[in-house]
Amino acid sequence: MFIASGKSPPCFKDFTLVMPAVAVGNVGQLAADLIVSTLNMSRVGYMHTDCLIPMAGNNPYATCKEDAEEELHTPAEVYAAPELKLAVLQIRAPIIQSKSKRFRQLILTWIKASGFFRTVVLSRSHAYQRDDQQLQGPPLRYLVTPSLLKVSADALKELGWREMERVAAYPGLIDANAEPCLCIPGGGITKGLFTDSCAEDLPLAVLLLFCSEGNNIPDAFTLVNHLNDWLHLLDTPSQAPNSWKTPTSWNLLFGSGIPPALF
Repeated sequence: MFIASGKSPPCFKDFTLVMPAVAVGNVGQLAADLIVSTLNMSRVGYMHTDCLIPMAGNNPYATCKEDAEEELHTPAEVYAAPELKLAVLQIRAPIIQSKSKRFRQLILTWIKASGFFRTVVLSRSHAYQRDDQQLQGPPLRYLVTPSLLKVSADALKELGWREMERVAAYPGLIDANAEPCLCIPGGGITKGLFTDSCAEDLPLAVLLLFCSEGNNIPDAFTLVNHLNDWLHLLDTPSQAPNSWKTPTSWNLLFGSGIPPALF
């Protein structure tokens, strides 16, 4: 359930919603951080649900100590930039495995009720589990529902992105009767959100990268640059240096430094 921060709920009619899929490597969440921080988006509400592991913390986008300690932030928050007709749902906690389907339905119900023009899910997939055909070209792939393809086909064609390939259900086994299937290993709820959106005729796209675990900050910059090529969030070209502003919370991504007392 969406709960607004102010007295009246915000209007998301014809907005674009960007959200991460909680996946291995946190590439989607890091990319969402860059968008919220760079565009100085305002928090307009949060999702109240028991489908996420409960957590709370300081403001991850604070610019000074006072801002960081002013209020608590929760696992799933919504930020908005009305001048761009853009909203970001940032998810900071893992989804409880037994409640994954219920969480997907919660999100899709909110998307329909809010009247979003389109939804873009930022995700990733294990690089080491790529099919032979997926080794070709850049690591970016996309998926788009029929509803969104009707209005975005020309733009996607101009971008020259590759659609996510369908692969054999059982790699290495040749079965002429088996149809290729969509497989996104390490992508969390990405596949479920996409298939549910197709079934409910919702305009949704998925942008994902094939990447490995480790320091995924470079992958986040790559993903958000591709998103900017489509949505034109920045006035400057996305490939220009220092286009994106990293949030202060990234200073703690890998914990504090090694205590000198150890030596």
